[in-house]
Amino acid sequence: MTRRRFVGAFAVVTLAGVAATPLATDAHGAVRTAVTPKGTITVFAASSLTEAFTKLGSDFERAHPNTSISFNFNASSTLATQITQGAPADVFASADSTNMSKLVDDGAIAGAPVVFARNRLEIAVEPKNPLKIRNLADTIADGVTLVLCAAVVPCGKYALESYAKAGVKVSVVPTAENAKATLTKVALGEADAAVVYVTDIDAAKGDVQGVVIPRRDNVVAAYPIGILKDTANHALSKTFTDYVLSARGQRALRRFGFLSP
Repeated sequence: MTRRRFVGAFAVVTLAGVAATPLATDAHGAVRTAVTPKGTITVFAASSLTEAFTKLGSDFERAHPNTSISFNFNASSTLATQITQGAPADVFASADSTNMSKLVDDGAIAGAPVVFARNRLEIAVEPKNPLKIRNLADTIADGVTLVLCAAVVPCGKYALESYAKAGVKVSVVPTAENAKATLTKVALGEADAAVVYVTDIDAAKGDVQGVVIPRRDNVVAAYPIGILKDTANHALSKTFTDYVLSARGQRALRRFGFLSP
């Protein structure tokens, strides 16, 4: 289903979302102006971005008074489906290119999405690693309960790719709807191991422990960001996206464990 909004309403809201700030005059005496974003936007972002984007959003609002950033965090596949079905979103930050490409192909994204960060996988285990899990093969050993993200979710797809690279065959295991929900299974003691992102394990702050997956077996996830074509506030959406890509935004992402684009 294609997302639709009335063109007239879009034009009115877009104009309401910006303000002209006078600058210096040009050679002809005309006043040059710059657009100062204001208003509210909703950012749909992969669940693994929860902590990083929440901090980025707070920093952005402090730097840009009269703006408000709302977030919807979930699996990228779920978010893409919600957008396709008409959910109001202004910016989409995906944990993979596949789900972003679906929206690009649907004509829902304005311009070309840009990769703003990368991420790695890691094995999450209980604190102190009581089962002595050292690698991916250990996660499927007898007596070990493994949980993965659903295969349609980026972290699930990446995990299966990692197991394949390691030459480890995974049978049917319990799954969860996104990276955060998958990690929570281990944190609550409902599973012994999960394969999620390094950033999720870092954000868990000791509720779980990470076991490194060697580079030869790991998968690096690319995170693209794009502005929805029918955003009600293109100026603010563009300013936020630029902030994520800026040196300041990139430093913040590094602090949360993300890799450079």
